[in-house]
Amino acid sequence: MAVEYKCCETDFFVNIVIIVLLVLFAGLMSGLTLGLMSMSIVDLEVLAKSGTPKNKKYAAKILPVVKNQHLLLCTLLICNATAMEALPIFLDSLVTAGVAILISVTLILLFGEILPQSVCSRYGLAIGATVAPFVRLLVWTCFPVAYPISKLLDFLLGHGHVALFRRAELKTLVNLHGNEAGKGGELTHDETTIIAGALELTEETASDAMTPISETFAIDINDKLDRELMSLILEKGHSRVPVYYEQPTNIIGLILANNLLTIHPEDKIPVKNVTIRKIPRVPETLPLYDILNEFQKGHSHMAVVTRQCKKPEEQPVSNAGDSKCQFTRIR
Repeated sequence: MAVEYKCCETDFFVNIVIIVLLVLFAGLMSGLTLGLMSMSIVDLEVLAKSGTPKNKKYAAKILPVVKNQHLLLCTLLICNATAMEALPIFLDSLVTAGVAILISVTLILLFGEILPQSVCSRYGLAIGATVAPFVRLLVWTCFPVAYPISKLLDFLLGHGHVALFRRAELKTLVNLHGNEAGKGGELTHDETTIIAGALELTEETASDAMTPISETFAIDINDKLDRELMSLILEKGHSRVPVYYEQPTNIIGLILANNLLTIHPEDKIPVKNVTIRKIPRVPETLPLYDILNEFQKGHSHMAVVTRQCKKPEEQPVSNAGDSKCQFTRIR
């Protein structure tokens, strides 16, 4: 009798240990399913290259594991389902069937779903990196079953979704990281403005960024650089001043304000005697990125935007007085 009692007592504690291990294993699989599958390859690559030293280490360990996302997902779900299905079997030897179902549902719900997913949603990177070798072992163990299912998912859904942001989404993301958004971001207003402006360059054309000719300060080539004109140029504060011939819409070039430093207002030198630099002309539909590339060549930091004539072959560019072919500028 003593031997039989001791044997039953041993079986009881063995079942308890197995039940605890099954619950912990199911919880780990559930937490990893949320923690690892919620991390895209792009997110991990960003962390691996530009994260904190600790996050770089974590991301480097996780990347090889999540590279084949469907295989990883199948492995975690198979292991989780196996643990949950095995739990009532060992509970049946301790309690009645109804109580076993009640206990297994309670244990799985609380310790196998809610707590693990709550923890892994916050610390998924650290936990995933810590158990990465164990997950690799599980992948190889479940490979005969998980691999065919993962290939079927690859065929039906594709090999994986790269969570790259569209330009508009990236602009919104940058704004949310600004310190003015109140979400703890580190980017200043100027930084967010510069980044947002750079993202908009491909969508905007010269006509979107130009200054209308009516609002542009320009001088006639026949004007004289007397004290009044020199004071006006100084008051405007532009480093480059467009020069026109007869009509403000007929821009022929520009002068650098620095070149006027050696000129005495009393001499009243004509503008045409000063070095007039060429100014490039661009169509109003030209993207701003192309204009920026031209500016980076160093030939000019200002351009004249031309409006497309209805009949280019009948309306020469030199006839800028026509309202259909007016000049404007961009700088």
